[in-house]
Amino acid sequence: MASEDALTKILAQLEALQASQAQMQSKLDSLASPASASSSRIATPPRKTAGLPIPTRTDSPSALIPNAASYIGSPGLSTSPPVPSVLSHHAVIGPNVGPVDKPALTPKEREKALYPQRVIITTYPDQSGIKPVPITWGAATPAERGPVLCSRQNNSIKSRNAIGAHSGSYSIYRALAIAIGTLDPHHKPNYALTDPPVDIPFVPAWADPKKIVSFDPWGHLTPQVFKDQADAGLDVRPSIAITKAHIKMSELDGAAASGALKVDGKVVLDSVPLKDEHGQPMQGFPGVELVTSKAAVEPVWYLPGVAERFGISEGLLRRALFEDTGGMYPELITRPDIKVFLPPIGGLTAYICELDRIVRVMRACLSDERALPVGNPAYLRDESKELTLRVHDECNGSDVFGSDICTCKPYLVFAIEEAVRCAQRGGVGLVVYFRKEGRALGEVTKYLVYNLRKRGGDSADKYFKSTEMIAGVKDMRFQALMPDILHWLGVKKIDNMVSMSDMKYNAIVESGIPILKRYDLPDHLIPPDSRVEIDAKIAAGYFTSGKKVTEADLIKTVGRTWEETEH
Repeated sequence: MASEDALTKILAQLEALQASQAQMQSKLDSLASPASASSSRIATPPRKTAGLPIPTRTDSPSALIPNAASYIGSPGLSTSPPVPSVLSHHAVIGPNVGPVDKPALTPKEREKALYPQRVIITTYPDQSGIKPVPITWGAATPAERGPVLCSRQNNSIKSRNAIGAHSGSYSIYRALAIAIGTLDPHHKPNYALTDPPVDIPFVPAWADPKKIVSFDPWGHLTPQVFKDQADAGLDVRPSIAITKAHIKMSELDGAAASGALKVDGKVVLDSVPLKDEHGQPMQGFPGVELVTSKAAVEPVWYLPGVAERFGISEGLLRRALFEDTGGMYPELITRPDIKVFLPPIGGLTAYICELDRIVRVMRACLSDERALPVGNPAYLRDESKELTLRVHDECNGSDVFGSDICTCKPYLVFAIEEAVRCAQRGGVGLVVYFRKEGRALGEVTKYLVYNLRKRGGDSADKYFKSTEMIAGVKDMRFQALMPDILHWLGVKKIDNMVSMSDMKYNAIVESGIPILKRYDLPDHLIPPDSRVEIDAKIAAGYFTSGKKVTEADLIKTVGRTWEETEH
């Protein structure tokens, strides 16, 4: 009897508490409403996660209302109304136009319709309703591994198992498109007919959580292997795409015209002649093109594995990513249970050149982290086949616009030619293109360094010092994550590596892939102003097959001034 009375008393107290919470929730909603308070006034309570304190503003609702932490930004306590269907049409949500029967929303109305709920700055693993979809990095099957979910949409936010957003740095453009009304935030992609035209099959490295930590090895198969989850309403998206195309570059035309590149009709094809203004084929050599397969890859980081690669703790990695991006992702600190992060950076591209003697098909890969094996067992995974590799880091000024201050484009073109020649010998060529502009310092920093070099005397002995004076380091192209793409493709050994970089060489070899031969860019392909870069690198210990350069020699290597290059 006493126990029944105690239970009744507890139930009464619970009902009273729920009523009190409802009243408090109403107050919080009014405080957190976009119309009455800015998002900057909504802060999380003081809390410790992984030993890292999260400060609280004294003017925030959580400071004004006791235990407000249980309500502010807690998706587990309430659900937000869905975005109105009027947002599914640009004409309705555009700033100045709309159908006759549905006037366009004002900017304030559009904001309220897109984001009607309280601002959710962050979540915590112990909040009510928070239940991430299980993900086991390195599992051997997609069912065991689980999909990568990072969406904050209402139907996914409680199930998220990843921090960040798809598309890397391009996620910002998606956010802008939603804000201005050109994209329905609830658009569901139709992935029919988007399957890879070539097969990238499972290899044991996919099931090794230490071999691949910087992207999702199942990313190109997401629409197929996680279809049930997507059909259930979860926002599951691919992070890798593979297609086919032709590569055409004027430098390859020149190599073919000179005989340096053989037109075999399989790997290297004659281009279709261009037409004149009358629609007639133009006379003369039309140039060549390479038959290719292209794979684009977005970064998906498994944080424990990334931290281990760099020899630091996961806690330090999370704190650095949080602090030094301006606090962009609070859940790096508050959600230690979520181990996957989609960073806002560029991915990479892999180009494969492979000649299958049976199906007589060539392949090359222009992507972000995939290369493609087709037909018979892929030559990339066949240790009996010769493999030529170039790992290239982006240089927009040279790769695209042909700047002569560095060797980037000549090196890239030479590597493509070497990949083709290897394929024509019955092997396979692979070029992997990473988005790491300006040694991962960015193009702005790179151009500032150019100015310093030209004004301060562009000599090889000052080459690295100029960068360090502005950026604080001479290079931020940390190569610890680079070998992942090779393991994803099943590469077991590399016969020829076209690179001077010891960082790249060491990263590959230390990951367990031997390199039998390495070679650099032939002297006759080095632009005059690039000698400064090459000599500085050789003196710093970069690989060279030519003469050695000492520190004492560097002062003799000088680049042209601006005045000397003006005409």
